[in-house]
Amino acid sequence: MIEIRREKPEDRDAIHRLNLAAFDHGPEAFLVDRLRASCKEYLAFVAVEDGEIVGHILFTPATIDSSAAVGRGLAPMAVLPSHQRKGIGSRLVRHGLELLRSSHCPFVIVLGHPKYYPRFGFELASKYNLRSQWEGVPDEAFMVAVFNEDALPTQGGVARYRDEFNDAT
Repeated sequence: MIEIRREKPEDRDAIHRLNLAAFDHGPEAFLVDRLRASCKEYLAFVAVEDGEIVGHILFTPATIDSSAAVGRGLAPMAVLPSHQRKGIGSRLVRHGLELLRSSHCPFVIVLGHPKYYPRFGFELASKYNLRSQWEGVPDEAFMVAVFNEDALPTQGGVARYRDEFNDAT
């Protein structure tokens, strides 16, 4: 049985290994480590099966240039390759979004697969005149889940993840 809970300090090494495995030794594991160290608003959950961390999701503050509203950016979300396609990622996303919605977070942005994230309420960010901070991001891959439309600037703007994401290459 899968348990979803908040990340604990003793989970750090397992989360690092999980991200290395899930992203084929890409920069995500080191990005998570940097964000954990630098972001006091770090919000992360793990999926645990039989005492083993098999999934992880991270939400960090995100802003829109033309607004005072602070939402969250979802990234990264990882599941061990041996546990993918079993609904673990979906459970992590739903759990995080439910908590953020109930805590009055106005929005969550994600740069992700356009066939995966809409099932959780994500829409094209361009619908709200929002653009990614990074050039060349396909419109269909940059999405937002809006919990409080009044918090979004009517003129739109550039949605930004934390600066640590700029270094994740």
